[in-house]
Amino acid sequence: MRMLIIEDERGLADAIADGLVAEGFVADAAYDGGDGLWRGLHEQYDVIVLDIMLPNISGYEVLKRLRAASVWTPVLMLTAKDGEYDEADALDLGADDYLSKPFSYVVLVARLRALLRRGAPARPAVLTANDLCVDPAGRRCRRGEHDIDLTTREFTLLEYLVRHRDEVVSKTDILTHVWDEHFDGDTNIVEVYVGYLRRKIDAPFGRRTIETVRGAGYRLRGGGGDK
Repeated sequence: MRMLIIEDERGLADAIADGLVAEGFVADAAYDGGDGLWRGLHEQYDVIVLDIMLPNISGYEVLKRLRAASVWTPVLMLTAKDGEYDEADALDLGADDYLSKPFSYVVLVARLRALLRRGAPARPAVLTANDLCVDPAGRRCRRGEHDIDLTTREFTLLEYLVRHRDEVVSKTDILTHVWDEHFDGDTNIVEVYVGYLRRKIDAPFGRRTIETVRGAGYRLRGGGGDK
């Protein structure tokens, strides 16, 4: 089994690689995001250990580009201590697991063995509603041949609406699944973000995909399914 460690702390990267070799694995080390990305794209690995804070290209961007290139090698991300948001962002971008620094080497090896047993995941489905395509893994959105640039929150909201296309979803449902079940801010935030989406996915194309259902919520209209 071949593993890639992308970590800019050379001492840590080499120690992990040496330990994995002693466990019977083949291990390569890359010390910056650019080299790690190149190796991940052009060489075959069974698991990638990826630090978030890297020179040249961040770990987030490395992961994003790997998934956008349909590289589904399992990725374990190394996050900062108490990096709660780091962990959430890593999983949102397509990481398979994470480990906070400092970590136990024994736990790292156990996590890597678990990923090996699980194997590379199948390519996630692309969600569609007529000519609107939403790729959850690549975090990409297209209307026909046109790419649409969305913020993280806009993308999450659109993904939720497309997964429930042709259904009426309430503000409460949206707040629970897109924000947080304990959200206690202004519920008008939903209307604001629906407006943002309409200006990006509908208005430029002369469409009215997202409907307001008075007194009930919103509905994204469109046939199609998951590819």
